[in-house]
Amino acid sequence: MAVYFDHRVEAPDSSGSATLLAWHSSPPLLAVGSVNPAAGGSVDIYLQQGEHVGSCHVERSVSPSRLRWHPTRALLAVGWETGETLLLTHPHGEHTLLPPDTHSACITLLEWSSSGARLVTGDQAGVLVMWKVDARGKLHGTHVMKQHYHNSLTHCIFRPMPPTEDVTLLARAAVSGDEDALDKFNWKKSSKGGGALSPGSQDGLSIYASTADGCVYSLDDQGRSVCLLTVEGRVQNLFYSEHRAILAVVTDSLLLSQFSLGPEGGAQELSKVKLSGRGGPSADIVWTEGGLLVTASGEQHIRLWDLERDDNYVLSLDENLGFEKGELLNCVSYCTSKDVLAAGTNRGLPWGFLHLLAVCCSGSVLILSEHVMCSHYSQQVAAVQVTSTHLSLSYFSTDTQLTLRTDTHIKAVQVGKDTVSVWDGRGVTVYEMSGQALRHTGSFQCDSAALAVHEENIYTVEPNRVQVRTPQGTVKQLLVFSEAEGNPVLLSVGGSYLAVATDAAHVRVFDLTRREAKPLCNAKNMAELIPDLGALRSVKCNASGNHLSMLVTQINGRPDHKVYFYDVEMDTLSHFDFFTGRPLSGLSQPDDTQRTRGNEAELAGRYPISQFWDEAEPRLFVCETALVNSEFHLASQSQTMDKVDVLVVTFFITQEHGLLLQDTQPKPHALQSLLALDTPYYYYTCKTHLTTTKPATPHAVPASHHMVVRQALRDFVGLESCEKQTRDAMLNFSFYLTIGDMDEAFRAIKLIKSEAVWEKMAQMCVKSRRLDVARVCLGNMGNARAARALREAEREPELEARVAMLAIQLGMLEEAEQLYRSCGRFDLLNKLYQAEGKWQLAVETAETHDRIHLRTTYYNYAQHLEATEDKTLALAYYERSDTHRFEVPRMLMEDSVSLEIYINKMKDKSLYKWWGHYLESQSDMESALRYYDYAQDYLSQVRVHCYLGNIQKASEIANSTGNRAASYHVARQYESQEMISQSVHFYTRAQAYNNAIRLCKENNMDEQLMNLALLSNPEDMMDTACYYEEKGVHMDRAVMLYHKAGHVSKALELAFATEQFGALQLIAEDLNETSDPTLLARCSDFFIKHSQYQKAVELLVVAKKYPEALQLCLEQNLTITEDIAESMTVSRGSAHLSEEERKELLERIADCCMRQGNYHLATKKYTQAGKKTKAMRALLKSGDTEKIVFFAGVSRQKEIYIMAANYLQSLDWRKDPEIMKNIIGFYTKGRALDLLAGFYEACAQVEIDDYQNYEKALGALTEACKCLSKAKSRTGGDAEERLTELTHRITLVRRFIQARSLYEEDPSGAVQECESLLEEADLDPAVRVGDVFGFLIEHHCQQGNHQKAWASLEELRRLYPTVNVSVYVSQRSLESLQNAGVRLSHSETTHTHRDTDGTHTHSNEENEEDEVEEDENLDN
Repeated sequence: MAVYFDHRVEAPDSSGSATLLAWHSSPPLLAVGSVNPAAGGSVDIYLQQGEHVGSCHVERSVSPSRLRWHPTRALLAVGWETGETLLLTHPHGEHTLLPPDTHSACITLLEWSSSGARLVTGDQAGVLVMWKVDARGKLHGTHVMKQHYHNSLTHCIFRPMPPTEDVTLLARAAVSGDEDALDKFNWKKSSKGGGALSPGSQDGLSIYASTADGCVYSLDDQGRSVCLLTVEGRVQNLFYSEHRAILAVVTDSLLLSQFSLGPEGGAQELSKVKLSGRGGPSADIVWTEGGLLVTASGEQHIRLWDLERDDNYVLSLDENLGFEKGELLNCVSYCTSKDVLAAGTNRGLPWGFLHLLAVCCSGSVLILSEHVMCSHYSQQVAAVQVTSTHLSLSYFSTDTQLTLRTDTHIKAVQVGKDTVSVWDGRGVTVYEMSGQALRHTGSFQCDSAALAVHEENIYTVEPNRVQVRTPQGTVKQLLVFSEAEGNPVLLSVGGSYLAVATDAAHVRVFDLTRREAKPLCNAKNMAELIPDLGALRSVKCNASGNHLSMLVTQINGRPDHKVYFYDVEMDTLSHFDFFTGRPLSGLSQPDDTQRTRGNEAELAGRYPISQFWDEAEPRLFVCETALVNSEFHLASQSQTMDKVDVLVVTFFITQEHGLLLQDTQPKPHALQSLLALDTPYYYYTCKTHLTTTKPATPHAVPASHHMVVRQALRDFVGLESCEKQTRDAMLNFSFYLTIGDMDEAFRAIKLIKSEAVWEKMAQMCVKSRRLDVARVCLGNMGNARAARALREAEREPELEARVAMLAIQLGMLEEAEQLYRSCGRFDLLNKLYQAEGKWQLAVETAETHDRIHLRTTYYNYAQHLEATEDKTLALAYYERSDTHRFEVPRMLMEDSVSLEIYINKMKDKSLYKWWGHYLESQSDMESALRYYDYAQDYLSQVRVHCYLGNIQKASEIANSTGNRAASYHVARQYESQEMISQSVHFYTRAQAYNNAIRLCKENNMDEQLMNLALLSNPEDMMDTACYYEEKGVHMDRAVMLYHKAGHVSKALELAFATEQFGALQLIAEDLNETSDPTLLARCSDFFIKHSQYQKAVELLVVAKKYPEALQLCLEQNLTITEDIAESMTVSRGSAHLSEEERKELLERIADCCMRQGNYHLATKKYTQAGKKTKAMRALLKSGDTEKIVFFAGVSRQKEIYIMAANYLQSLDWRKDPEIMKNIIGFYTKGRALDLLAGFYEACAQVEIDDYQNYEKALGALTEACKCLSKAKSRTGGDAEERLTELTHRITLVRRFIQARSLYEEDPSGAVQECESLLEEADLDPAVRVGDVFGFLIEHHCQQGNHQKAWASLEELRRLYPTVNVSVYVSQRSLESLQNAGVRLSHSETTHTHRDTDGTHTHSNEENEEDEVEEDENLDN
């Protein structure tokens, strides 16, 4: 909370009533315009405490009309009623007058641009002028622009310009050390006007100005002016929303219009609305940066309109806060930096900025300075500031309350056991307790920034030292700090130790136990240990002086999220980060992971706002923390718990164990802030309006008028008044329990006999979750019931669930709820709510988290409601639990009328049936029948009708509905009346076939008996079959029934005995391998006898007589299908046949298949028998090339490979490369190299005979030679001779190829080589003679030597008289010989004769046959 110190301005005597007020935006300078009827008007400047700046006094004979401060410099623009305008400079008071001929009417406009480089002035005559002001605040020549609008100017705003300065270059300059660039980025200096980031150049500056006739003009510094828009009435205020590009206009009649501004300068009206309230020139209107319009127009409230959300609301005066009835609000002001709105009534005019408020009241001016209310606690005494001059003193040791009123403003207070020291910023006043009053004991002047008191000493600060003074102000000792250590700014006393912090971030601790203060350590520079340290904002010392705690501000001015702890003796620094919820290296106590995570989640996202050490316990530290206002951090939180705004966190801090979390608890919302920690209490300051109300918390025990509320620590609730020994024991127990040292924990409390203390320690175990300690505590308490409940809870798997049971037994129900919720045991939480009677919470828990127990919860709640006589709601919850069919009739049994209404309303069949039973018991048969009909309970209807003797109606119901129970009841009634046929009929509809069969046998109804037996179960079928057999009639029916009943052997015996062959056929179809083998053999003989061989084979196979079945197939020439073959195939490991017998059987099956031509099945069975060669032969007979290739590939046997290759050679392998590839592959895999060589020779011969391609033939022969070479090395013998012959053939072929290739270069050499080849005796097998002669003939024809060509042709005919020379000689050569006069035979020319259609034809068929013969002879 804050109070305001009032300072009346020291106005000169000549000043009159204040009419104008204006605060500067950076330095605390207030400009006041006054009017004295006798002397005229004046303008004065005052400092923040009202001091008058004498050099800045300006007087004129007329009143000032406008005041406006420069945005950054201490330069004030003043406008007067005569049109005069001047610039007043602080602190020198220098005046700069604008040219006098500029304005001749009252100044109505004074507006600076955001950078202060432009000033706009305007008057009532409509003259608007823009001036340029340099960096020193001097006018730069004449005006920049001047406009005449011939109407009074009312308002003016500058349109904000986007920054044009290169921020990247500015940042680089700042990093390199440019001080100007650093100043522009430094928020501290910019807040003082020392170099804020400039908006850039003034080029393109836009201004919006309004006139009294409702026009709004758009202007720029080039002198261009455009009427942008027009509204109805006098324009009173303008506002421009930068991010929405919207201009808002408010008239004196409170008509609000919004216009959208386009990039080209046009304006389009978006909305127009009449605002509520009184209009007129007296209405005060302000805008906030967020687009909020605030008006004060002389009413009892101020009105607010949110342009962004299109919403409005009002703020009214509350008489309970001290306002008088009828006060009116006539002025309003908004503080941008603090988002604070100040309003003034007709009994005072406030106008605020930052921590200052200027109030104009009855012509005088007051400056109100905001100050945070001070408070202090020490030695059971608390002081809290109530007003600027009043203190509330609470003495808890005597439970007394005093109020201290001083003559000066209170800026700081320090209390001791019997003293109160007050500082007003300039001096210190000391008061001493005397009885029930305070008396003044001393005072002295001291301009100190900090104050501390210990016993009789007062500690104040001045540059580079701390002064130790007496209460009268005498300096007893100086504690000196060096220049490097800085100036002391913070003082704190803990126990008998003084902690001092300087503005250079140095800290030092002094021992105050002696006559003079002695330093415990040298000054320590925290800036070396804490990164990004800006300044120390709070330093506290513990009661033993060995630990310091610090809160700091970072370089960027933001408070740090960490609290730091400095160990004076060990010279080490540690911290706890409230933003992450973790210390530097995790919490030091041994704890379960789940609890640690819960603590981190609860503590995360916070920052410390205050800190305190316990007054006497040096290990105990408390910190008040608040949530971080960071949307990014809050969005990243995954926990579902609702965080409290302010959390009080307590730690144990020791050198051995470091930082130990002791407790966390939310600060009560009704309390102001944490004041101190003094075991066993926390001390809080209380809000002013709560000082006469009930204590804020159940553990707080203040007097009703105290400003301080104390609340017991968690471990001391109920033990607040315990003696010091018990208090120390409890602290030690809590400490050792936190670190997990149970021996020391029990040793600390072993002498305690109080049952209340043991109960309190058991409650501590709930927080620490130490069930082992809790058992000891319960034992010392003698609480056997709780100990038993805790022992029974051990079977719960979750630790939290077991601890929750302990909490329940100790009456800590809220803690139990939290524990159950944290571990997800909503079933147990549901039970707890039910036990507490919190039925709504129980139902909600069951509906959202414990659905499995939802109906049970509804039922229990319904029983509770029934017990409380709330039957209407109980009925609803019985329905939800689905138990209403029994519970509601029970509950309403005594109110039969309500029960009947409920049953009729529900229309539930079960309830109808129950109500029918009830009516039947009351002998109301007619009503009972009606409700049975509603319930569709046909059995009850039939039963009542039969009771009433209306069996015909009962039969109709049974027939129409088909209800089995009803039909059975009717059948029993007919049987009792010996109406057998009707009884059998209804027994049949009831599917009570045994009763129907019984009646048929008793009454010789054999015709119906068969059908009933077939519908009934096997036992009834057997019984009926025996009945037929005994009577010796309908033996076919007996056989069928035996068969249907599953007694096949009995059915067969009876069928054989009575020679029922048709029935025997049907029975045989159901025989399988589980049937009796003898029976199967007998049936098969029967089928053989009657030439049913196929059926006989199937039965023999089923009987596992495979040889007989196979023999029967062979004898009767039965085709063995794949199904029969598979049925005769015995699996390996069969007990019926050995492996040899099995293979022999498979081979016989395969042989039979071979005889029948089923080669594929034979292959399969040969393969199963392991006879792969026979399988291959069978497959070869099938001619299935694809399967032959596949079988050869998977068999991997040499013989099979060769067989497959031989088979493939029989195919047309010349046209299918894949077959040729498989032949080569199989011969290679089968290692039949001699056969492969023969295949290559055949390939070579094909190339020569069909294509005359000797090159490919040579390649094939070469491969054949390689194969024979390998075969020779393995076999020898004939391979040698064959290889020699093949080598000679290769030589001849190669010579012929060389001769043909030589022809292009050496034709004669090629001819000689061919003639040499013709001399070879064995040329023909290797090279065809015709090809050699053809080569020579072609050569001679090309050379024109037709005689030699003819001679070669004749030689070819002599050697081969039947040869067809056209095969070896081209048509062109033959025609050349013929044209040369050589006579060719008819057969040599006819094959070249062409018909007129261009196709080759022969002269007759004989020539064609001769040609074929010649070809064959040539091949031979």
